[in-house]
Parts: sequence; C-alpha cells; structure tokens
Amino acid sequence: METSTVGNKNLISGEEEKYADFLKKRNLEKTNSIDTVVHPADNIYSRYIKRGLDILIGMFAFVITLPFNLIFGICTFFDVGYPIFYKQTRIGKDGKPFVMVKFRNMNNKTDSDGKLLPPNERVTKFGRFMRKFSLDELLNFWFVIKGDMSIIGPRPMPEFFVERMSERHKMRHAVRPGLECPYTVPENSRLNNYYWKFENDVWYVENVSFKTDISMLVKLFKLTFNMRNRGNHAGGLSYFVGYDDEGHAISLREAKETFNLESVK
Repeated sequence: METSTVGNKNLISGEEEKYADFLKKRNLEKTNSIDTVVHPADNIYSRYIKRGLDILIGMFAFVITLPFNLIFGICTFFDVGYPIFYKQTRIGKDGKPFVMVKFRNMNNKTDSDGKLLPPNERVTKFGRFMRKFSLDELLNFWFVIKGDMSIIGPRPMPEFFVERMSERHKMRHAVRPGLECPYTVPENSRLNNYYWKFENDVWYVENVSFKTDISMLVKLFKLTFNMRNRGNHAGGLSYFVGYDDEGHAISLREAKETFNLESVK
C-alpha cells in the first residue's frame, strides 16, 4: 500500500539515486556554464490580476467538483485502502515548499534495495483511469484558492528535483506552480520530454500575460478532450535525474539508455 507521507526520499529508487548523483557530478556545472539567464515577466497582470482570476476560477471550480471528489474518495478507498490521500512536499513560488494532497493511485512496490519503484510501475488500474482524465488533479483547486498554486503555470515538482536542476531551470519557480503549463515552445522529437517541459516552463516565466494565459487555457481544454494524447501520458514519465553531456534534461529511462550503469557504480 502506498504510504501517505510528506517525505520525498522514500520515492527515490537506488538506481535513480545513483544516476542522479552521477549526472550531478558529471554535467550540472557544465550545464550551468552554457545556459542563458532567465528574465521573469514583471507587469500588472503578473503581479495583481492573475492572482485575482485564480481565486475566482479556483473557488468556482472547487465547489463544482466537490461532489465528484467525494465519489473519487470512496472509489480510492476500495482501490488502495486507507488512507485515501497521498501527501508530498512540492516546490512552490520562489522555491518555497508546500504540501500537496492527491488521491492515492499507486501501490508500494519496491526494488531490491527496498526503495519504491518509479511511479509508472506502481500506478493501479483505477489510478491510470484517474490520471488519464486528470481526475486526480481536481483537489488542486483548493491549493489555487490557498495561494500555493495557479490555474496556469509550471507543474509543481518534488523537492528532491531541485538539487538536480540547472540554475536556468530553477527559474521555473519564479511564478506559482500551476495545474498545467501546455506546450508553447515548438517540440523537437529528437529531444526528450523533460528538456521541452522545463524549457516551456521558463518560456512561460518570461512571457506571463493575460494573452498568454488565455492561449494556454484554450490549449488546456483541447488537451483535456484529446483522448489519444491522454492515453499516451496516463502512465507518467520516469523521474528527472539530471542533464546529459549536451545539457539536456533527461529522465531515468533516458539516462539508462545513454549511460552504462557499470560506469555509475
């Protein structure tokens, strides 16, 4: 059974930790030296109006989705048992941590070192259904009301990601994390998901505006009803572990494909 804890270290598998330490020593300093500086947008919308809209939209959405959350809570209990909520520390605006609460949708399967397997290997069938339709995200409207999150913004990451990030990508924390930050920068199939995810996040930080948020809301609605795309992402990515030799953010899966584990030991 997946634990309902705030700590994050129990999420790191032994294999992931080895790759993360290896890449941090090998490439983090180099990546910082070649990265460009991020300049966050500073305007009336980003300072005042955006937060006001978040409160209005968040309160409305929270009330509308409350009956559904009660149903999902009951279903979660029969799927994974008690407790039904999973708590994890995530990084918010200016690097300040906050505790995010979600419906549990993963089991507690571990590797040979006794540490939890990657998320995509622990998601239950009901959990995949919840993720496919983003139903496990509905509780986040409460965090929008509280001020920990925004409707649009970079998705909040676990705190142990921060020490693996370049200074450029840490600037994604210059704004409140959001429910989603749909892709705006052009994707390149030759590069990996985390590279474009983080680059899209810092692009957003530099271009926060009413026009940008409206454009991303439209893309978010399209993403919500794109069943094919949802099916492809329902299992989730493996964890971000660092940067390759070219300074591109990579996941554990991609690190394993690029670097021989024997060189990490």
